[in-house]
Formats: sequence, C-alpha cells, structure tokens
Amino acid sequence: MTGSSPIPAANFARLWAEDTRPPLPKTGDEREILTAYLDWHRQTFELKCAGVPPERLSEKVIPPSGLTLHGLLRHLAGVERWWFRIQFRGEDVPLLHYSDDDPEQDFERLEGDPAEALGAWLAECEQSRRIVADAPSLDVTGVHAASGEPVSLRRVVVHVLAEYARHNGHADLLRERIDGSTGY
Repeated sequence: MTGSSPIPAANFARLWAEDTRPPLPKTGDEREILTAYLDWHRQTFELKCAGVPPERLSEKVIPPSGLTLHGLLRHLAGVERWWFRIQFRGEDVPLLHYSDDDPEQDFERLEGDPAEALGAWLAECEQSRRIVADAPSLDVTGVHAASGEPVSLRRVVVHVLAEYARHNGHADLLRERIDGSTGY
C-alpha cells in the first residue's frame, strides 16, 4: 500500500520507465501549480519522443490517422509560438508550419530532420516559460486573434495545458505502437 491509501501501489498507473520529471506540487499558488503542470506535460511529451529512432518519429503507425510524433512536435512548437508569443505578447514572428494555403503542414509535411523539429519545439517552450515568468500576473492580457478581444495569460496557460493533455494522449498511443513503451 501507498501512504494511507487502501489501494496497493502495484495497482496505480505506471510512470514512464525513464521518468525524469519532478513530482507535481500538491500545494502552491495558482501560477506555481499551473506552470508546474504545463511543464510536466511538456516533459511528458518529450519522454514520449525520447529514444525513438528519427525515422520512426515520422512513421504513421495508427491508420487511418495521419498523426506522428514528428508532426506533433511541429504542431506543439507552433502552439507555443501562437499562444504565448503571437497572441499574448503580440510579437511579429512568422507562424511555424502553417500557411493559409496549407494549414495542416505541421502534421502532413514531415520533411526535415526530426531533431531540428525537437530543437525548435524546445526553443519555443523556453520562450514561453520566459514570457510567463516575466509577466507580473496571470491577469495580464494579450489580444485573442480570432475575436480581437483581450485574452489573459491565465487563459493562455490553461489552453496550452489542455492542448498538451490532448496530444499526450495521442503520443501515448503512437509510442506504444512504435515500440511497446507505455507509462504516464
């Protein structure tokens, strides 16, 4: 048994074998909790990609889905840039893996080195962390592109956290199909 839980430890969900993530806080203020969970999900996604041969990162292993770990890397780099840098901060930087003529290129066009996609994603995550750390509060706003209305940093963090949670589920399935690795 674990602690005072009546559930045997062997019955809890298994962690990822090479888990290097710090434990999630059980207490803390809103920013601390939200950013810890967002980073935990970023690290979870990184673990799902770690150790996969580069050519397998682009492999479509769950037909008819066209999802790949490489495509998810590209997509999540774009998500980080779009929400934190473009919408919240108002930076004038190009979109990643998107054009009006080819809006799905993050998932569908997988040319290029997956290691470069990983590097771009890690760089965008670091930019996002700095933006959140530099903001005086989660109440600070940017401009929501679709509506032109204010969007708070709190809303941005929660949205990106939900995006990672959704795509980590995809990554779980992809990784299990690639080499049988499982864990949360």
